[in-house]
Amino acid sequence: MTVTQDRLGRLLTREKAQGERAGIKRLLAGLGFESAKDLADFVTTQREAEQAALSELERREQLASDRELQAARREELAAQRERAAVRRAALVSMGASGDDLADAERLLVTDDEDVDEAQVQAAAEALRARRPELFGEVRQPVASAPAGAPAGRGPSRSAPPPSPGSAGLEMARRRGYLTESTAVQ
Repeated sequence: MTVTQDRLGRLLTREKAQGERAGIKRLLAGLGFESAKDLADFVTTQREAEQAALSELERREQLASDRELQAARREELAAQRERAAVRRAALVSMGASGDDLADAERLLVTDDEDVDEAQVQAAAEALRARRPELFGEVRQPVASAPAGAPAGRGPSRSAPPPSPGSAGLEMARRRGYLTESTAVQ
């Protein structure tokens, strides 16, 4: 009997398939499973349990991370409130109050966010020297020459009083927005 190539291929394929089935049956029996479906169900169940455990662990880690972030935010806010209280106390001790206190707080400049009370006090004193009106003090006017003409003469009127809007027109002329011909209109 002669065996054709096609028939030989089919025989080998059948034998190979029988060998695979026998190997799978031995493996399943060795692992304690009745069928391949039982093994597949077991593996699926194990993967789901592993994923659920991993998800629970990740959820706990995320919760711990969120708590740490919230604690850090609370600490930063507390530090900001403390710095503001130190600044406010320095300004109040120098006499600032009400709207002037709010203005003085905005104007109080320090080089660093984490400054000590002595540096804040020095900055407040510098502000008080620049802006005494914020601290309830009256700024003394600078002595200047009296307005008007020298003694004995009446006020001189060299130019007529300016008309409304003339200053703006003059400024526009100087900046080149208006020419002499357009300004007369």
